[in-house]
Amino acid sequence: MIVKIVALFLAFIAVLGFFGKLRVPGAHQLGKLRDRARLGSKKCPHCGRYRIGKGPCDCRKGKT
Repeated sequence: MIVKIVALFLAFIAVLGFFGKLRVPGAHQLGKLRDRARLGSKKCPHCGRYRIGKGPCDCRKGKT
């Protein structure tokens, strides 16, 4: 009985995934582009290192 319930649940989840892909076919590629743009904005434009926090990068702290 439990095996039958688990099998039906997995089939239901697979059908939901299949219809989700049909509904939004290009969403996977858009997500990759969005992540790449988000990472690019977190880099320092001068030295290229990733910035952590809201303050300036270490390469520009002493300079004004």
